[in-house]
Amino acid sequence: MLDLAIDDLDRLIEDRAASYPVIVDVGCGAGQSLQRLRDRFAPELIVGLDIDFEMLGLSALRTRDLDLPVVFVQGTSADIGLAKESVDMLFCHQTFHHLPDQQSAIREFHRVLKPGGLLLFAESTRAFIHSWIIRLLFRHPMDVQKSADEYREFIEQAGFDCDSSTISYPYLWWSRADLGLRETLTDRAPPEEREETLLNLVAVKRGGHAPTTANTTLSSAIY
Repeated sequence: MLDLAIDDLDRLIEDRAASYPVIVDVGCGAGQSLQRLRDRFAPELIVGLDIDFEMLGLSALRTRDLDLPVVFVQGTSADIGLAKESVDMLFCHQTFHHLPDQQSAIREFHRVLKPGGLLLFAESTRAFIHSWIIRLLFRHPMDVQKSADEYREFIEQAGFDCDSSTISYPYLWWSRADLGLRETLTDRAPPEEREETLLNLVAVKRGGHAPTTANTTLSSAIY
């Protein structure tokens, strides 16, 4: 799932740079994306952000022998702990639907990104999070979940540009209410008219092109 998302988001970037000097991985968890981000986007610094100290410890163990330019910060999406306009790329993979205060998080994303900086946003939509199987297995803040169109409008209203050419709607089997059984049993293609379950989106912070310096300020780095 992670590789598919990164491949798709990379494909959606317009005017792609050879390197994005400072990348923040929001909700880095056990650090599975960190090497992938380094290999794909050639940063000078990766900031792994997570609210869970134990998960950051797992990330540190995973990356200890990988020679990654990474530091870890314990914090929330609404308080990343970095200087204003200090980040070239912010990677947010399947994190946003866990957040009860999405408005504060998107404001913080906008604050730390440089003008022209990229938000790589891969998220499950309301149709998936409200499905019976997800309700059975997990607990999420249901009142903040959004459709794909609502997420796009939400991000644009926060000060980002989102073009139709930088958005995709994967319809992976595990995101469907029937886990893809309809297509498997009937050998029929997925319906063209449907409520999207997944959204991959590359948004650009309005204001011009991002500088290419890796200088930033870390207020609460650990490890």
